[in-house]
Amino acid sequence: MRERAIKEGATKERAMKLRVPEHIQRIAPYVPGKPIEELEREYGIRDSIKLASNENPLGPSPGAVAAIQKAVANLHRYPDGGGYVLVRRLGQHLNVRPDQIVLGNGSDDIISMLSRVFLGPGDEVMMPKSAFLMYEIMAHCDGGACVHVPLKELGIDLAAMAERLTPETQIIFLTHPNNPTGAPLYREEFEAFLDRVPRDVIVVVDEAYIEFLRAENCVNGLDYIDGEKPVVVLRTFSKAYGLAGLRIGYGVMPARVAEVLNRIRQPFNTSLLAQAGAAAALDDVEFLEKTVRLVHEGLDYLHEKLSRLGLKSYPSQANFLMFRSPMPADDLFEAMLRKGVIVRSMRSYGFLDHIRVNVGLPEENRRFIRTLEEILR
Repeated sequence: MRERAIKEGATKERAMKLRVPEHIQRIAPYVPGKPIEELEREYGIRDSIKLASNENPLGPSPGAVAAIQKAVANLHRYPDGGGYVLVRRLGQHLNVRPDQIVLGNGSDDIISMLSRVFLGPGDEVMMPKSAFLMYEIMAHCDGGACVHVPLKELGIDLAAMAERLTPETQIIFLTHPNNPTGAPLYREEFEAFLDRVPRDVIVVVDEAYIEFLRAENCVNGLDYIDGEKPVVVLRTFSKAYGLAGLRIGYGVMPARVAEVLNRIRQPFNTSLLAQAGAAAALDDVEFLEKTVRLVHEGLDYLHEKLSRLGLKSYPSQANFLMFRSPMPADDLFEAMLRKGVIVRSMRSYGFLDHIRVNVGLPEENRRFIRTLEEILR
């Protein structure tokens, strides 16, 4: 009986007439990296390693885990809708005012709020041609038109972006360091670009990987949030602090912008456990330093080994690097996957023969190189 009801339900569902706006129908869904468990079931492999989603190889901050375990006893309570404790801890940590901070269910949540508030049909959203795919998805959700500016030597071409500004430009997204190339924004070029941006255009600097930055003379978005231009800085606890599973991020911005976002922010958009874990992670300085040190050592190792294999890899200021594959990226991705090493093809970013790999534990990095050598032979 139940099986027949399911089949009948599927038939009725196909007959539904949904009025989906055309700008929503045009959106290609974001395809995240698959969980290890799903890939192992699908491919019949075991003991695989995942180096595809730029996660922290050390796991979560121990301080955060302890705080989460303590907070579990209060799961029957709603979280603090305004995130009072976490917002004030962030204010102290970043030396900004609490009214300049908006919490989000990941930084994606802040991107969504910005689009909902500042975009209307026909408004333009400018972004690098190869950047985080959620910028484009959120823009299309609110009827925005996306303007893609090609990279220059794998870095964001700020001069070209300035030339593409129009009266319809409403939001500009910049990723620093850029994903997937790992290239940073430099202070002098950014300030020259900012001078050319109108005072009513939102400039979003997405600093999801800022903790791994080690190049000199680079941008710190927080230096610009008190200026005349509306600069919004996005940051996250998913990468350096190892809390990707909690989905907790935040934006730092002029108080006027924060006040408007908080009008449309869902009242409990960050969970009780996420707030507790994030606040504790800020105090776990030892874990953060260990993470950054591990990533820098891993990047140096991977660059050296890829070079010895004759493969071009690109300097990266994040916790991942991109390299040119000697075969189509999807083919190399598939070959490595069948050997239990999960990396990321950059085909969806427009790099048909490039692979992105994030730094893992030392043994994971060595296994990645061994597996790559086997395939190339």
